[in-house]
Amino acid sequence: MAVEAASTAGRGGELVNKGIRKVEVAVKWDPSPTGEPPTDLDLVAATYLAAEPHGDPDYLVHFDSRSPDGTITLDRDSKTGQGFGWDEVMVLELNRLDSRYARVVVGVAIQQRPGEKTFVTVHNPALRIREGYTVLAEDDFGGVLGAHSATVAEFVRDDSGEWTFYPGVHGYDADPAAFPRVMGRPRES
Repeated sequence: MAVEAASTAGRGGELVNKGIRKVEVAVKWDPSPTGEPPTDLDLVAATYLAAEPHGDPDYLVHFDSRSPDGTITLDRDSKTGQGFGWDEVMVLELNRLDSRYARVVVGVAIQQRPGEKTFVTVHNPALRIREGYTVLAEDDFGGVLGAHSATVAEFVRDDSGEWTFYPGVHGYDADPAAFPRVMGRPRES
């Protein structure tokens, strides 16, 4: 269930780039203040078969995993937001993804232990999506402050085999266990 209007970092959710080959999705946030439980954001990628682009994902890539063929990898996984630069970094080699796949959705889920957390409780969250050195989208999750999770990118393969990127941060009232079941649903207009 979507919880708030989508944030699109000024791009209106329209097509941004066609012919995407290799993309890096990165998130960062500041550690929780002393005495508060750590905040843990997780990048999640879901792949969808051409025969069922809005059904259940064929597989997920998230903490401690990678795609079976190595085309989607989580290169950095933080449980606290401590460190320099981007805390979680995922690389998607869409140009190498098997032709059976027509859609990949990437999202961010907030771990809910201990206690309930939404983006409003995350200190200085940031998102960057880029291809090479070209930044395709940036966001601060300000449009989905009441959400427990959010989709942040959608990549769709057309009939010619080219991948198109659709930006937009869409919030959901779903914890990390439920998020994969809702993240691939068609967007409500």
